[in-house]
Amino acid sequence: MSDAAVRKVRWGVLGAARIAVNKVVPGTQRAANAEVVAIASRRPEAAATAAADLNIPRHYGSYDALLADAEVDAVYIPLPNDAHVPWSLKALDAGKHVLCEKPLALSAAEAQTLVDAAEKRPELKVMEAFMYRLHPQWIRLKELIAGGAIGELKTIQSFFSYYNRNADDIRNQPSKGGGALMDIGCYQISLSRWLFDAEPTRVLGRIETDPDYGVDRLSDGLLDFEKGTSSFTCSTQLTPYQRVNAFGTEGRLELEIPFNAPPDRPCVLWTQSGRSGEYGAPVREELPIADQYTLQAEAFGRAIFEDAPVPTPLTDAVANLRVIEALRASDDAGAWTTL
Repeated sequence: MSDAAVRKVRWGVLGAARIAVNKVVPGTQRAANAEVVAIASRRPEAAATAAADLNIPRHYGSYDALLADAEVDAVYIPLPNDAHVPWSLKALDAGKHVLCEKPLALSAAEAQTLVDAAEKRPELKVMEAFMYRLHPQWIRLKELIAGGAIGELKTIQSFFSYYNRNADDIRNQPSKGGGALMDIGCYQISLSRWLFDAEPTRVLGRIETDPDYGVDRLSDGLLDFEKGTSSFTCSTQLTPYQRVNAFGTEGRLELEIPFNAPPDRPCVLWTQSGRSGEYGAPVREELPIADQYTLQAEAFGRAIFEDAPVPTPLTDAVANLRVIEALRASDDAGAWTTL
């Protein structure tokens, strides 16, 4: 089949956020089964600029105008966290498929309202944009764990941080769902649940809140999965760094750039085998160059055209938010919280 004959999802973008214009839109434009046909912003000049820079045919000065565009099949929503569910619901009402940025909602209860609405429109696909799971490095890591390369998975350690003291940034605004746990800790919770293929039975959280912004700036979590544990640190006010280590009874796996995987060079996975006090040298494996946002668009498009389930069900987003809420409750109580 020629490129011209490939069916394509016609995408509209609600908002000209940095993640959209710098990452997701360019990645989506490289997908064989996608084309970005419209972008909207409440600041018309921002929509016009983004459309010109990214060669998007149409731009709108309101989100409602884009949703009324009959030539838009699906919308990507990179709006602030408090706007995710309201605009996802409006998109469903407009008959659009929805790819919404993480975290899906401000709470598990709010996320559940979108799950309920999506169940009433089974012809429409709705997914939270946890793109990392589609990258070759994560697929390979999960395959190695499932194949017993490190024996039985027992514990996961992850770190994710950056430095941001901009008061105007929505990540520093409580009403917008800001803070480290919601912005980046959600990845660490998600990967732990995914790799263990289970939900934690209890969690222990320690949260440091910025006195000026009122959002968590340094959060630590310990998740007990019964068959293993996951510990993580996330921060919006530390030197930028990210790493994931998965430890088993017979070895370990390490990802160097687990979340912001570069689209223009290989990612690296380290495997180190060892048991009974004997350790082999770490083995370095380069994974194929891939744009995880392109992979996300392609996977979502296949789900639409094949009427198949999306890679990550909405119920996963609800479960992830329940863990975030439990970590906050644990910090308040100064004790373990059971889920």
